[in-house]
Amino acid sequence: MAAEEKFTALTRELHKYLVEHGHNGDPLLAELARETAALGRIAGMQIAAEQGTLMGILARAIGARSAIEIGTFTGYSAICIARALPPDGHLLCCDVNAEWTAIARRYWERAGLSGKITLKLAPAIETLSALPAGHALDFVFIDADKVNYRNYYEECLKRMRPNGLILIDNVLWGGNVIDSRDQSEDTRAIRALNDLIAHDQRVEAVMIPVSDGLTVVRKK
Repeated sequence: MAAEEKFTALTRELHKYLVEHGHNGDPLLAELARETAALGRIAGMQIAAEQGTLMGILARAIGARSAIEIGTFTGYSAICIARALPPDGHLLCCDVNAEWTAIARRYWERAGLSGKITLKLAPAIETLSALPAGHALDFVFIDADKVNYRNYYEECLKRMRPNGLILIDNVLWGGNVIDSRDQSEDTRAIRALNDLIAHDQRVEAVMIPVSDGLTVVRKK
């Protein structure tokens, strides 16, 4: 098999097998996923279980202490990140929706993570811009409004310590990134950031087909 053909297309059954053979069965997260699913179609904003596991592994592997999440929703990904931080670690969560993040706060409390997490209800670009230039970040997860992805990336990158990681969600956008007929503002914003990162000499990056596509960026 040629290298460019070395991938496995997932069926629903194969994806189920994949999830069952990772450490993706946390009871509290499963309960949160069920409560989020009851919100209806909007529940699709929640990350997949295997993505949360991967994020926690990466944060723990680099010894992350200072983390930021841009786009918190009901708090699933925040739990995955905060659990991976040491006792003196801290996660700053940026969101604008008080209703959804109220669910997050309940589950953070139950997970014993409230002391590690600060929630800032304000436009994320304002929160990021207000951080001191010397604020050293270890780990960032970007999963919010797509039109601001480039702005979030730049604001975080300049505050990352060398070898820190930025994870960017929805980079495949349901496959629409390669559909030239889709010229929506969100799709064009994702394409633009994908193209930028592919040629950004400040970083090393890989795009992986986890859930809706996840780019892992390491600052050089």
